[in-house]
Amino acid sequence: MREALEMAGSSLDRVIRCTVYFADIGDFRRFNDIYREYFLRHLPARSGMAVAALALDARIEIECIALAA
Repeated sequence: MREALEMAGSSLDRVIRCTVYFADIGDFRRFNDIYREYFLRHLPARSGMAVAALALDARIEIECIALAA
């Protein structure tokens, strides 16, 4: 996600909202700990939800909205 943001002229510091999809909602607590390691200056608004399955057998999928530079 960091690379995609930088290629678009933005950064993690400019993320204002994330939507997180979990294949297993039991992963939420661990995800939350890791999420806080990447958003040091601020925590963007966030929604999380469990889904039946994700593409490519992924465990989580993150969608974000960020301000452009």
